[in-house]
Amino acid sequence: MNELSFAVPLWVWAAVTLGIGVMLAVDLIAHRDNHVIGFREAALWSALWIAVGLGFGLILWAWQGGETASTYYAGYLIEKALSIDNVFVFALVFSFFAVPDAYQHKVLFWGVLGALAARLVFIFVGAELLQVFFWTAYLFGAFLIWTGWKMAVSKDEEVHPDRNPVVRLVRRLIPTDPRFHGDRFFLRLRGRRVATLLFVTLVAIEATDLIFAVDSVAAVLAITTDTFLVWTANAFAVLGLRSLYFCLAGLLRRFQYLHYGLAVLLAFAGVKLILSETPVGKLPVPLTLGVIAVTITVSIVWSLIATRGGTGGTADRPGPTPDRPEPTSDRPEPTPAGDIPAAAGRHRAAQDAPGRDRPGPGRSAHRPPKR
Repeated sequence: MNELSFAVPLWVWAAVTLGIGVMLAVDLIAHRDNHVIGFREAALWSALWIAVGLGFGLILWAWQGGETASTYYAGYLIEKALSIDNVFVFALVFSFFAVPDAYQHKVLFWGVLGALAARLVFIFVGAELLQVFFWTAYLFGAFLIWTGWKMAVSKDEEVHPDRNPVVRLVRRLIPTDPRFHGDRFFLRLRGRRVATLLFVTLVAIEATDLIFAVDSVAAVLAITTDTFLVWTANAFAVLGLRSLYFCLAGLLRRFQYLHYGLAVLLAFAGVKLILSETPVGKLPVPLTLGVIAVTITVSIVWSLIATRGGTGGTADRPGPTPDRPEPTSDRPEPTPAGDIPAAAGRHRAAQDAPGRDRPGPGRSAHRPPKR
């Protein structure tokens, strides 16, 4: 595998990681009052995070040249595109558990910390495997092609976050009170420490993102196995995931055909990874950037045109709604662990009602209704 590689001093790794930590701290302080995040505020934060991600590419350009910066931008774009798909499932999880709007940002904040940690592990493990065992490129490539195919053809199915094996394990191991207690993840109830429903929601978010992290990291590794570039592309794309959620949650129905574009990108990454271990070699970075940009643009424009004039509106999509009542109680009566609150049950009943569109599993949560 002919591979772009450059020496990154340890202090650069430390400085970038510290910078990411500072940005996370600023974001946490800015939202410490648990207020409901509106579209305008989310758009401003999203613009800030995108500017930071693009600005880092300019730093790489000045430091290591255009090829390095272009490779970073290719990884950043594909990770940003795949992170849009995460938003659909996050909205589903929040709707299922009826999470109050004011606390969704806190769940996403801690979820992003877990996402960054998981990606860092996957990056080093995946890059090392590709460097040491050339045949793993075929395995990763086949996995990406299969993931893309599954995303494109999977049928509409009901999603049950409470049936996630990780969520069920947590409920089995940790005493859980199935109510919200403000923004707390844990509290003492009748003399024992119990987890709240907000913590269960966080576990569901982390579990779904863990699945997303596998194909996201594999897709960027198809572009480069330089761990510094893969890490920074993932980190700067994921940093804006929370703001992106609040920007797009109310518009999810407009992106009916985005999953086709994402499926093409995953399959393209798989083919690119396989070709890198053949006489063809690695495809040129400008070609990769062009395929990513054109695919994302076409799938979004196609979706917007198809849903123009009210088709595929947002009325029946999960997402933040400022007027939704907050199912909170200071002194709730304990109920059997594992029960789903009535508010969440109402959300599911509404989604299961005849004539309602049902979101699909995992990355296919935003599939258009079957005609």
